[in-house]
Amino acid sequence: MSQPRSSGYWHTRYAQDTALVETRTQKFWLAALALALGTYPFLANALWLDLANQVLLASIGAVALMLLTGYAGQISLGHAGLLAAGAFTAGILFQELAAPMWVTLPAAAAVGAALGLVFGLPSLRLRGLYLAVSTLALHFIVIHIGAEYETKRGYSTGIVMDSPVQDARAWYFVLLAASAATVLFSLNLLRSRTGRAWRAIHGRETVAEALGIHVARAKLTAFVVSSMLAAVSGALFAYFRGFVSVEAFSLYLTIQYVAMVIIGGMGSVLGALLGTVFVVLFPYLIDAAMRALGVADRLASLVFAINYAGFGLVMLLFLVFEPQGLVGLWRRAQNWALLWPFKQRPVQR
Repeated sequence: MSQPRSSGYWHTRYAQDTALVETRTQKFWLAALALALGTYPFLANALWLDLANQVLLASIGAVALMLLTGYAGQISLGHAGLLAAGAFTAGILFQELAAPMWVTLPAAAAVGAALGLVFGLPSLRLRGLYLAVSTLALHFIVIHIGAEYETKRGYSTGIVMDSPVQDARAWYFVLLAASAATVLFSLNLLRSRTGRAWRAIHGRETVAEALGIHVARAKLTAFVVSSMLAAVSGALFAYFRGFVSVEAFSLYLTIQYVAMVIIGGMGSVLGALLGTVFVVLFPYLIDAAMRALGVADRLASLVFAINYAGFGLVMLLFLVFEPQGLVGLWRRAQNWALLWPFKQRPVQR
C-alpha cells in the first residue's frame, strides 16, 4: 500500500494506484475548479480575460518542456524555435494553400515531431551543456528559415493570418480545451511505460539500461512528444495573435519557458501550470510595483531589463531556497492543512 500524501487515504486496490483522481475530496475540488474555469470568462474584464488566454496558451508549451526536461531529464534551449516552427507551418500553409485550421494544426504537430526526432539524435551522444548548445542550434535554424521566407515573400511585418475564432471569450474556451487535453494526455502518458522510462533515464541512464529500458528510444520519444506539443502551441499562438513574425520568438521566450518549469517545480505537471501563471503575470506585477512606488515613468525605458533581471533573480532564489518550486510550496501548505494541529508527519510504517 502507498500513501501519496499525508491525508489518511491508503491505496488498497491497483485501480486506486492508477487513478488520476483518488479521493472524494479531490473530485470535489476538481469539480469546483471546472466550475470556476467555466464561469471565469463571463465575470472577468477584457484585460484579465486576455491574461487568462495567455496563461492557457503558454501552459501547453510549458507542459511540453516539463515532459522533456522535468521528467526525461533532457536539457533544451530550442523551445522558442519549436514554437516558431509550429507558428510558421500554420502561417505558410494558410498563405500558400489557404489551409484551414483543422489542417494546419496536425501539420504543425507533424513538423514538430520531425524536428524533435532530428534534434533529439544528439541526445544519444551528448549530455549537459553540449546537449543544450545542440538544441540551441534548432532555434537559430528555424528563425533563419522563417526570416528568409518573410523576406522573399515580402512580409516585412510578419505573416498575417485570419483566425476562425474572433471573440476573446471563444478563444478562452478553445485554449482551455487545448490546455486540458494537453494536461490529460501528459498525465496518462507519464503513467504508461513510456513515462516510467523517462523517469528512469532521468535518475540514472546506466541503471535504466540495466533494467531493460531502451534508453535511446526513450530519449527520442521524449524529444518527439515534447516538440510535437510545442509546435501545436506555436500554431495556436499564430492564430491567437493573427500574425507570425520571427521577432515574436526570441531567446527571451525560451528563457521564459525555462523559468516556468524551474519556478513551477521540476518533475511536476502541476508545477508547469503554476510556473506558467507566475511567469505570465510577473511582468504585470513588476509594472504594478513600479507604479505603486511612483517610479514607473522614470524607469519606463528599463522595464525590459528589469523583467530580465527579475526572472533571473526569482529563478536563483527558487533554485537556492526552494528547489521544488511553487509546487513544493503548495505541497507543504497542503500537508500542513491536512496534519494540523500536528506539527510533524506521522511515522510511516
